[in-house]
Amino acid sequence: MAAHIGMMDGAYFVGRSEILAWINSTLHLNLSKVEEACTGAVHCQLMDAAHPGLVPMHKVNFDAKNEYEMIQNYKVLQDVFTKLKITKHIEVSKLVKGRPLDNLEFMQWLKRYCDSVNGGNLHSYNPLERREGCKGKEVNKRSAPSQNATKNASTASKQVSHNARRNEVPHVSSTNQSGKISRPSSSGGSSTYSETERTAHEQQITELKLSVDSLEKERDFYFSKLRDIEILCQCPEIENLPVVDAVKRILYAMDDDASLVDTEAMVSEQHQQVETLSCISEEAEERLRVDTQKRKNIVNVDVDLAASNTLSPRQRISDASDVHCSGSLVTY
Repeated sequence: MAAHIGMMDGAYFVGRSEILAWINSTLHLNLSKVEEACTGAVHCQLMDAAHPGLVPMHKVNFDAKNEYEMIQNYKVLQDVFTKLKITKHIEVSKLVKGRPLDNLEFMQWLKRYCDSVNGGNLHSYNPLERREGCKGKEVNKRSAPSQNATKNASTASKQVSHNARRNEVPHVSSTNQSGKISRPSSSGGSSTYSETERTAHEQQITELKLSVDSLEKERDFYFSKLRDIEILCQCPEIENLPVVDAVKRILYAMDDDASLVDTEAMVSEQHQQVETLSCISEEAEERLRVDTQKRKNIVNVDVDLAASNTLSPRQRISDASDVHCSGSLVTY
């Protein structure tokens, strides 16, 4: 199920342009940015397209401008997830802020889910009819502006050509009229160029926003790690250790702070102290070993004396005769 896909799944490598094309073609919209869907209404209708009739579209507000209005849309979406037993967590606090990266990741997941339902076959879905009962009406006005613009442009061109045929007379007035007709075409070309340039700038800004969001996530990750180290250094059991003090100096040091040099010196001093302590411990162990051996020798002598004192007179005479015999044999 798409609810359990990982971050390295191919769904999260779908480009922003492909996501926008999928949204606009499925819902007959004209979105230019993924973050324009941060209101949650688009997500609700995409789920309605995947499961027709399941989403109460009369509760969806396509004209949501404030966060509390957007949250109502996400509540509708969460209810749908609950009905379908989808365990995907919705980061509402991040999505409503319109951050490009968060909205792109959630829309990538949603596309993967919709593609997994009925093979992504949504051709029989009528998005305009389903939006008729929604709270917002402006979205229907924005749904097909290109078609209206095309009709107006064709009508205007027909009128211009018709007037040009009627006024084809070789005198000064016709020349002025032809000049007037040619000016809008030149202005139209310049406006088209500026529109292309504006689109390129918007795409560049979106890429920069994505880069900033990625850097912010990386910053938050390392900050949390440093915070964990700081909390660990504040434990009473190890707070007064020299190594912990050195770590604190590194954490709290500025770029031009000289405490880092002191920290390095302190660490080297700690190494020297450790080496000195190891030498002292080795000498102490050697002394202890010698003293133990001496004690063993003394104990053995005492045992021999005690044994000799406990012998009977007959045993002593026997031992003495043995010694005498051995001595006479040696003398012989």
